[in-house]
Amino acid sequence: MTKTLVSHVGIAVKDLDSAIKSYEILTGSRISEVENVESENVKVAMFSSVGGRIELLAATSEDSPIAKFINNRGEGLHHICIYVDDIESKLRELKKAGIKVIDETYRLGAEGKKIAFVHPQNLNGVLIELEER
Repeated sequence: MTKTLVSHVGIAVKDLDSAIKSYEILTGSRISEVENVESENVKVAMFSSVGGRIELLAATSEDSPIAKFINNRGEGLHHICIYVDDIESKLRELKKAGIKVIDETYRLGAEGKKIAFVHPQNLNGVLIELEER
């Protein structure tokens, strides 16, 4: 049996309410709730479908990583999140291979999931989020 590789695609937005309306029309689905992830200073809205998930991220403060991202690059694709079975083991494996990680250990993200970020420097300019299954 094949495992799903991609958990979700994260999109940085300025106006979460407006983005939710647009993505509801696009996906034909509604979000169940907007979650405030205080540790990251973001509000998150997740769209789920059979084919995957889209995570909309809006900053709740100017020092949020999402606010900084939007100020530097504008709205758009922020990250791709990939499932891993053991996040601590995967972080050790990446570091051993010389791949730069942002997080030395996991932190709790949206939906209480264990997450960690891998620096885009060694991944062709793409920020990767790891999420433990």
